[in-house]
Amino acid sequence: MALHTWWLYVTAVFLIAATPGPNMLHVTVQSVRHGPRRATIAMAGLMSAVLLCLVASALGLGALLKASPNLFGVLRWLGAGYLIWLGIKAWRAPASAATPTDPPPVRRSAGALYGAGLATGLSNPKLILFAAALFPQFLDPLRPFWTQLAVLVASFVAIEGFWYTMYALGGRSLAAWLARPSRQRLFDRVTGTIFIGFGGALLASRV
Repeated sequence: MALHTWWLYVTAVFLIAATPGPNMLHVTVQSVRHGPRRATIAMAGLMSAVLLCLVASALGLGALLKASPNLFGVLRWLGAGYLIWLGIKAWRAPASAATPTDPPPVRRSAGALYGAGLATGLSNPKLILFAAALFPQFLDPLRPFWTQLAVLVASFVAIEGFWYTMYALGGRSLAAWLARPSRQRLFDRVTGTIFIGFGGALLASRV
């Protein structure tokens, strides 16, 4: 692919990745609850999901989902259900003020953080369709396919990782503001509502 084509792709992905969505919201929530350092484990789970979806799309799963509405429908319902469950869980989360005498909060294991990130990233099958629609616009049929695909995927991952880091650092700043239980409760309910909204939007969407 020509250099100017790659720059067009990078610009498009940079703007798309910056848009708040379930992945960015998940990074922010985990950074608030566990700190930016442990949020990187959740980020690794999200990134694994992104890589799986991109590779699956490149291998033809995107075309399969377009050709099989029933399969896409099952994946859409499962993904939406998971996002809605995350929203309900956030709404029901207890809020408490932290004091010097409080015991340290229970830390989720690295496996749990990674698994939650992976499940959140895989909850939206539209990522596969997005990649299936985006990649062909920037692939030169006269150049090696796999080399170009590697460049596109690596660029996508680097940009996505950059925005994960930005949202995680924002979560660290937000954590201090959430010291009051009333603010913590508001944050949980706002994020819960957004997760439920993402799930509802996924259910309402069509291929």
